[in-house]
Amino acid sequence: MDKLKIQSPNLVNENIEKIAQLFPSCVTECIEDGKPTKKVDFDLLRQELSGVLVEGKEERYSIDWAGKRQAILTANSPIAKTLRPARAESVNFGTTENLYIEGDNLDVLKLIRHTYLGKVKTIYIDPPYNTGNDFIYNDDFSVSTDEHLRESNKVDDQGLRLVANKDTSGRFHTGWLNMMYPRLKLAKDLLQDDGLIFMSMDESEIDNLLKISNEIFGRENFVGQFIWKNRTTPNDSKIFFAPVHEFIVIYAKDMQQAMFRGTGKDLSGYTNPDNDPNGAWAKDNPSAASGTEKDGRFPIVNPYTGEEYFPPKGRFWAFSQRRVAEWTASGKLVFPKEKGKNFIIKKYVSELKSNRKPIPSVIEEILTMHGTKEMAGLFPNDDRVFKYPKPTKLIKIILEQVTQGNDIIMDFFSGSAPTAQAVMQLNAEDGGSRRFIMVQLPEIAGEDSEAFKAGYKNICEIGKERIRRAGKKIAEETRITAPNLDTGFRVLKLADSNMREVFYNPNAYNQSMLLGLDTSIKEDRTEEDILFQVMLDKGISLSSKIEKRTTINGQQTYFIVGSTGFGIIDLVCCLDKKINTNAVKEIAKLNAECVVFLDSGMESDAARTNVQQVFDTYSPKTKVEVL
Repeated sequence: MDKLKIQSPNLVNENIEKIAQLFPSCVTECIEDGKPTKKVDFDLLRQELSGVLVEGKEERYSIDWAGKRQAILTANSPIAKTLRPARAESVNFGTTENLYIEGDNLDVLKLIRHTYLGKVKTIYIDPPYNTGNDFIYNDDFSVSTDEHLRESNKVDDQGLRLVANKDTSGRFHTGWLNMMYPRLKLAKDLLQDDGLIFMSMDESEIDNLLKISNEIFGRENFVGQFIWKNRTTPNDSKIFFAPVHEFIVIYAKDMQQAMFRGTGKDLSGYTNPDNDPNGAWAKDNPSAASGTEKDGRFPIVNPYTGEEYFPPKGRFWAFSQRRVAEWTASGKLVFPKEKGKNFIIKKYVSELKSNRKPIPSVIEEILTMHGTKEMAGLFPNDDRVFKYPKPTKLIKIILEQVTQGNDIIMDFFSGSAPTAQAVMQLNAEDGGSRRFIMVQLPEIAGEDSEAFKAGYKNICEIGKERIRRAGKKIAEETRITAPNLDTGFRVLKLADSNMREVFYNPNAYNQSMLLGLDTSIKEDRTEEDILFQVMLDKGISLSSKIEKRTTINGQQTYFIVGSTGFGIIDLVCCLDKKINTNAVKEIAKLNAECVVFLDSGMESDAARTNVQQVFDTYSPKTKVEVL
């Protein structure tokens, strides 16, 4: 039941809607008084109503929308956050090379950019489609106060800004573009030079996705756009058009370097029974469906029998007349010495453009319902905890085309984590050691949802449980063929920085305010929390093996060895609150790349100087830093 508006209608809005019906290109979106609204582009409207060229603002090929400059600024703005490890929610925390990161993917991408810059081989994402019913990330932190947002139900219990992007809100496309643009800019930085990104989308934003991707990745790096037929029958629809497909858009970081591994073509039909020096061959079809009567239906004469051959009715020769003599001489064209038999044209393996089997431009026989059935197989009692997950077979087809070995695969709209399952399954099948990085916002499950009823508070809980169950199932099925398969994952959670505000803004504090602050680290943070923030700062892989050691003098240290692959000690963290001089000497003799101490662990400036002198003596190349 709707409430009475108790006010006169907004005639301006009504008139704008009328103009939009006649001239849709003349109505755009903008921000006015901090609120999104529809506006008329009067320059364009004047041109629509004029028979001559109307002067106006300079034209150029571009895509623009309200908030684009802010979206660019957002992508480049620093944040004071960190990732905190969650051992209890992880599987094989100490040995796995897979990561599951909880948090807003924009902040996560910013945090891990330094660590994974140019290291991700493939990104697959299935972002919100902007249907008007789904939620998008609202990155506009300046529009109003937290209290107002909470009162208007635009943030959840964790302060995560999610908004229903209704068409009537005036920012149906603007909000979606502002969400996607900074994330794709950061994603490009993470890709290897030969890397690729795959993006699922439907009609709602496919045109805008292509436009911003052309701007971010470059039109020259557009690889292709596949059609995925995801259902056999159309959904119920108010209009006559009801699609049964979605799109998968592909861009390369650099098309000239992009690597397409692919699956091998079936070459079993290619043999060499006559010892042809050109190698294995198979019979090729000499005719084609198109051509001309003059150039495509000439007679071919058998040099042995004089018999003439013509293409079948309605078809044409697939080669020119001059090729006949050339191919007869080379042995590619073989004539029988008896009448009544057809000639043979050979197609050599060496003539194939590629030995890879490409993905067809239309992917069929893999449906959305297959993804639903997969979830039902893993969650037999709670098969509706996540609606319409992507089928792992669809993602696996993509990954087997472009990944191998220990490539890193990322999905920063992870959802129920089908990409993680696809990575583990593909590794089990071909012996690879691919690693995944899943990123997902912990969207709260509504109390009336199947997920909540099944005991899952948010989407991340579903994703993590899926990986646990899928990993266990795959490991059991491939125990003999893939005994070393990595089905674990290390859980990290986005959080405010471990450091107190005084660490970032020391000038804002006076002496009286500093009383009682013996350290710049927050009281509720563990040594492992601090270690991971140091790893982020130093650009050390977040899946690195961590060793905890005790020095001869009893001081606790954390070691990260060999993340570079050369057996070098990359990092030593000594987080004791009182640093022993003999322990410093012992650590210095290890010749680590970097050593970090707590600043509060040094009693005086003289103690700091002494530590540096010890390293200057025993390990002058080691970088010594304090927190």
